[in-house]
Amino acid sequence: MPEEGLLPSRNGPFPFLYMDGIVNRWFSYSRTVDYLMKLQSADELTLKKCLPCEGGVDPCTLGEAEAQLGELSGWYLTHDGQRIRKDWCVKSFMAGMQFFNRCAELAEEDGHHPDLHLEGYRNLSVELWTHAIGGLSENDFILAAKIDQIPIKLDK
Repeated sequence: MPEEGLLPSRNGPFPFLYMDGIVNRWFSYSRTVDYLMKLQSADELTLKKCLPCEGGVDPCTLGEAEAQLGELSGWYLTHDGQRIRKDWCVKSFMAGMQFFNRCAELAEEDGHHPDLHLEGYRNLSVELWTHAIGGLSENDFILAAKIDQIPIKLDK
């Protein structure tokens, strides 16, 4: 059942309709509909699929990103809070390439593509951001949670 009420915002309280983990905000003078990102566990994020983003929505706020990162192990903000990144040191070059191939398969399945970095043959990084909005969206956190489930052979 949808829940209705008022939520605080930077511009004063606004009416909302809460359904399926998304707070939908609307204004009587506009047809604009946007949402505030709900804090979700990594397990909740992995059950979701990335949604196409063509722009026209604001990236999540720094506070929303920091809160959501608390649910993801090892990911951190870069580029003034516009991207998230995680680093690994893997056992071998081939272990890194296998991990990147799995990341690529996952990215294609979800339609959201990370930047993959390999340096010094064993140092891997994955960086996520939603290019269409120049910042972070729920898609980035969904894909980060799914990437965390990919087996990886780490250097011990």
